[in-house]
Amino acid sequence: MHSFGFALRVACALLVVTIPARAAERARALTLPQALQRALAANPRLTAAERDIGIAGGLRIQAGVLPNPDVQFELDNALGSGPYKGLRSAETNLQLSQLVELGGKREARIAAREAGIGAAVWQRRATRLQVLSEAAIAFITIISAQRRIEIFDEQIASFDTLIPLLQRRVQEGASSPAETLRAQVAADLFGVERQRTKTQLALARRDLAILMGDSSPRFGKAVGRLTNIGDPPPFRSILQAIEANPQLMRWTAVAAQRNAELLIARLKVIQDPRISVGWRNFQDTNDNAVRLSVSVPLPVFDRNTGNIIAAQETLAKTDAERATNKLALTSIVGRAYDTLTGALAEIKLLRSSIIPNARSASETIQDGYLQGRFTLLELLDAKGTFLQALLREQEALQNFHIAIATIEGLVGNPFTLTRETSR
Repeated sequence: MHSFGFALRVACALLVVTIPARAAERARALTLPQALQRALAANPRLTAAERDIGIAGGLRIQAGVLPNPDVQFELDNALGSGPYKGLRSAETNLQLSQLVELGGKREARIAAREAGIGAAVWQRRATRLQVLSEAAIAFITIISAQRRIEIFDEQIASFDTLIPLLQRRVQEGASSPAETLRAQVAADLFGVERQRTKTQLALARRDLAILMGDSSPRFGKAVGRLTNIGDPPPFRSILQAIEANPQLMRWTAVAAQRNAELLIARLKVIQDPRISVGWRNFQDTNDNAVRLSVSVPLPVFDRNTGNIIAAQETLAKTDAERATNKLALTSIVGRAYDTLTGALAEIKLLRSSIIPNARSASETIQDGYLQGRFTLLELLDAKGTFLQALLREQEALQNFHIAIATIEGLVGNPFTLTRETSR
């Protein structure tokens, strides 16, 4: 009973210490560099890619190993009958054999495995870029959702001041009670949209946490801004930069590996001799003799023709696979670039006229409504239009920066936006 009480007190003490620590960890703000660093440090895909490099290194070591020699012991003319009874006429043979590889087979194997290491290294770099791009996109999604919630909060707060004014107008007989209910419904609908955005924020936070190696978010608010925009470089320069993408560079190593594998298949036709040297003892005379032998397989039935054809076709397929990979990357970067330019044009139009005009109209109509010059429907319509303009801008900013993160994940390097501006 005493031990149970002691354990309970210890558990309570640990709980008291652990809960504030976890709360502090969750409350800690997260920046984009921190998110990227944590994703690189803990993402299991990168760990698996590192293991692939280690596997390729192990295969490279094994490729350079010489064949093991064989040792053979023989006992002839023993345990029979007559003069061969027992070991009186026995002949004892002890033989050591070694396979001698000809034609550079070992060097070809080493070259193939060396190229395999190169392919694994390039794949690891490609995986690293993918993880960085996905983490940046998740972070951008979080920042955008947080800003949309702030926009809804601002609009809901404006109704917190408007509804008491409507209630006072109803008491004075200047407005119908239905107008107060209508304004409350509009505010509640904004609250519904805010809750939906909050759910989207929770999903984005979990996605980022998983990319950083956690099953649930262990960070506070994401800190960053999406307001900065600028003109991207020409699409032609981005296409040229794709050539340095690790996914495409990997095919150079793959081609070298397949070339070496074709050479291995061709060299297999060259038969390797097995050289043996042995020692023989004649029991009846107690004499000794040296025994030498060489054996070479005859390539009569198997000339490795099928493996050579398969290796040739695999090598010939490399260019087509690289071209397919490049087309896929070009398609992705093309869609991202079109999204980027379209979002940029939308942001400029929203900032130059739509948002200022919608803000001005909302403020003017709200002031005029209090003076009886506009109806409540006109006021709610103006507020809704202003809200939609702000949300459209935020959506365009999110699309703009996600497109940038997608392109940077393909070209391998961040590109500079020209004529950078911010609102």
